[in-house]
Amino acid sequence: MHKPNLKPQVLANRLKTILTLFSENNSESYWLDKAEQILTECIKLCRMYNDGYVTFSEIHKLVTIPNYYLEKISDLRHLFISGKLSHSEVYDLNASLNFFEKEFSQLDSRTKNILISEITRMTNPFVSDYEVSKTFCPPKEVLNFNGFSEIIDSGKIVVLNINVSEYSLLSKIIAAYLKLDFQTEVMTKLANSMPKKTIFICDEYDKFCTKTDADFFSMSREAKCINIVSTQSYSSLKYSLKDEASVKVIVQNLVNKIWFRTDDIFTIEEAQKQLGKEDKERHSKSISENAKETNFSYITNSFNSENSNISETYSTFMQNDFIFDTNFFTQNLETFSALTFLSDGNFIFKPKKLKMIPYFK
Repeated sequence: MHKPNLKPQVLANRLKTILTLFSENNSESYWLDKAEQILTECIKLCRMYNDGYVTFSEIHKLVTIPNYYLEKISDLRHLFISGKLSHSEVYDLNASLNFFEKEFSQLDSRTKNILISEITRMTNPFVSDYEVSKTFCPPKEVLNFNGFSEIIDSGKIVVLNINVSEYSLLSKIIAAYLKLDFQTEVMTKLANSMPKKTIFICDEYDKFCTKTDADFFSMSREAKCINIVSTQSYSSLKYSLKDEASVKVIVQNLVNKIWFRTDDIFTIEEAQKQLGKEDKERHSKSISENAKETNFSYITNSFNSENSNISETYSTFMQNDFIFDTNFFTQNLETFSALTFLSDGNFIFKPKKLKMIPYFK
């Protein structure tokens, strides 16, 4: 949360974006929009009384402990009276007080509790565990990760190493937050004449995807950023985003595609559409029987033909159909084989089946 170069609104919107990952039904945006507004004002206050340093634990206490909020407002009152606040800080303080005193405090208890619960879904994982709080909400003087700006400039690699089974919710929050932080930094450096080359690699991408990825993938090529993501299926992305159109925008911005065996019909259909159609030669065969005399037998209850002849017809025709049929995706792709649609940046290679070589071989 310590991003002094970002406006409070930007940080709060990032948290709201992550909150949507945990909302099964995010069609009612009122609660998330209002939670974003509360987070914005909390970040403003925290920066003023905490020497610009913002943590999840401070936001958690401001939202959940009324006496803590009143204590910090008292501290800010003394700073204001002593003239230690700048003009912009005085403006932010006035805006925050107007919101908390005239709007937030006037809400009925039920609405207020729902909003607080939305925010604590984000902050609780950082305050409920000692080791987590020590790692992600340390004192300002012991910070050892100052964001991606320094990492990109020095050419270092950031790896998220966290036990998903032990920290299921926290891992999702941190992974999504790191992704958004990285994307923001890459796009910020786009203003430079020669941005450094970067790479983003994400496994189980459907767990961390957001609608903002569509915009990033479409512009990241200009910022010289390579994106490598893997997911179980396109349906997994659709389940996370709750929006088929966003899935299609994200997929079409990924130039090189590798499909392994899948039974997911939505994935197969989208892959078939991307790979296109071609004219395929089809064959048909028919057999017919003609008889000059046909009588009905009441004994066998069937027709009996005399002077009959049998003819067989073969025909060949062209039909425009998908290059790879459904059976190819479900049956013809063995383990460690894949269908690829690749480009070297200048030339688009024809789709083909390739044998993949595992690293352990």
